[in-house]
Amino acid sequence: MTDRTAAVPVTAGGLEQRLGLFDATMLVAGSMIGSGIFIVSASIVQDVGGAGWLLAVWGLAGLMTVLGALSYGELAAMMPRAGGQYVYLREAYSPLWGFLYGWTSFLVIQTGTIAAVGVAFAKFLGVLIPRLGTGEAGQLAVRPGFSGIPLPLPWLAEPIMLFQMKTFTVTAGQFVGVAVILVLTWWNTRGLTEGKWVQNVFTVAKIGGLVAVIAVGLTLTANPDVWRSNFAEPWSPIRGTPQYAATHRLVPAGGTLVALWSWAGRWSGRCSRPTPGTTSRLPPAKFARRSGTYP
Repeated sequence: MTDRTAAVPVTAGGLEQRLGLFDATMLVAGSMIGSGIFIVSASIVQDVGGAGWLLAVWGLAGLMTVLGALSYGELAAMMPRAGGQYVYLREAYSPLWGFLYGWTSFLVIQTGTIAAVGVAFAKFLGVLIPRLGTGEAGQLAVRPGFSGIPLPLPWLAEPIMLFQMKTFTVTAGQFVGVAVILVLTWWNTRGLTEGKWVQNVFTVAKIGGLVAVIAVGLTLTANPDVWRSNFAEPWSPIRGTPQYAATHRLVPAGGTLVALWSWAGRWSGRCSRPTPGTTSRLPPAKFARRSGTYP
């Protein structure tokens, strides 16, 4: 019987190289391009009110994503070891920060991301089958929510409410999201080869969908009147949005800047998920010598 692992390259650390160039590319692209990219533009427009701010937010988010990618590429070249952010934080600061990041990623970061993707799938499914979505048609139970925790601020007449939830709703979409997570978890336990096929198929479909949306928008649905209407007032409508009013209420001197920054950071985080501390306080040469990867 032929050993199936005999032809698989093994690294110095004992890890088998079962991912090719295309697989690795799809893994990185799938991690950077979140599923919410198809729906967040509408939410951003509701909060910034104009096409100018929308493009500015996406441009800033894209710049932040490229900077994060370049930083990660440099770090990966300097420390080509399994562990990713854990290794970078451990070598840049101390093993304590790598340890804390590892547990935070396990308990909060990755679990929250997985839950968000499951809910996003249920929302998209609800467009086709409303009873299986997260909207009113998919509601199974509605209970009173939580009034929130008041946080008084000296420059506000009334305190702001934290963790406020008017109603607690259980929908069929939530169960769909849980089911999807369980199925994908089971499938990935079958092995790396099976898991990479799911990643490749869905990433190709996601990139293909983006290309199709862009192509249709620039060709079939292109309308000069719509373009002129969208850019008639690209900046000023932001002052009439609820997001601007809420931000201006908390930070009177920087409402526009904070609104732009919060949305840019939020959506670029969905795309690239950067981790604080990925750049060293040391110059690159000293950092490399400290980590032991360069002579």
